[in-house]
Amino acid sequence: MALLRGGLIGCGFFAQNHINGWREVEGVDIAAVCDSSAERAHALAAKFHIAQTYSNAERMLREAKLDFVDIITQPASHRNLVELAAAYNTPVICQKPLAPSLEDARAMVAACESAGILFMVHENFRWQKPLRALKQAMNEIGEPFFGRVLFRSGYDPSVNQPYLAEDPRFIIYDVGVHILDVVRYLFGEAVQLTCQTQRVNPLIKGEDVATVLLKIETGVTCVAEMSYASKTTFDPFPQTLAHIEGSKGRVTLYQNYRIEIDNGETVRGFGAEIPLYNWTTPPFEAIQNSVVEIQRHWADCLRSGAEPETSGADNLKTLELVFGCYASAERNEIYKMGQAL
Repeated sequence: MALLRGGLIGCGFFAQNHINGWREVEGVDIAAVCDSSAERAHALAAKFHIAQTYSNAERMLREAKLDFVDIITQPASHRNLVELAAAYNTPVICQKPLAPSLEDARAMVAACESAGILFMVHENFRWQKPLRALKQAMNEIGEPFFGRVLFRSGYDPSVNQPYLAEDPRFIIYDVGVHILDVVRYLFGEAVQLTCQTQRVNPLIKGEDVATVLLKIETGVTCVAEMSYASKTTFDPFPQTLAHIEGSKGRVTLYQNYRIEIDNGETVRGFGAEIPLYNWTTPPFEAIQNSVVEIQRHWADCLRSGAEPETSGADNLKTLELVFGCYASAERNEIYKMGQAL
């Protein structure tokens, strides 16, 4: 197996999860890291014994002889960095949310297509073991007609990422992009949605609660719920929960990764076991495992040339849901896919 040399751009809060994840993927080596702060780049490189550090992304792409680049910066920088990688014919995997606008995201996809390189979005929630198991369990309940996917917590992510508190777009842009992508993964494409948002925490600028009603092209009705304002004794953060009803029964993903299938005659429950690593840090075990799984998928695609499951082109559909939610909430009307945002 040929070794894949990767370079990482962005050495902030989530970068160490990426590096730890890459170390679980056979045949991948993160050979270089880059950050606009040379101090931050050197600190991360020292922690993980990475020899090459850069504070200029173009220089890294020019000098480091990389097989791919992993972008973990804030969304506003993504377009320039992806287009730069495309200019150097370097396949790129990029963190979510992909871009602050559909226009930027489409330009990124076009740049990679023009360069003939693979482009994948690090949209990792759908790679969580419980959600993969839930998708499989749906085979036992017949044709689905109703779904509820929820992420409700009292956790404040701006503690570790202070810039989130200053953004006028908060929970839909931060975690809602994951939840809406999970809706697509489970049920298919939406044709319309309506969204209501709330701001409970007075110290933030954006919404910390959002409720979305989606009509799926197959006829499924789905409710997607997101909240960082839900105070509970046993906070499920950062777990995604779900309830799905079908023509032959229902399947429910409960807190602590327990799945229950009711086919109308019997009820069967089981736990979705999460692989643990020596760097696992509860309660993030499912997310950290999903980082490994999506990055393993990326390495497989690089070797085979196959289109990634969460390609840039695919993620345009998830992003339209995100921006469609904001349009619906601001205009107080139904958003139909494909209409002007």
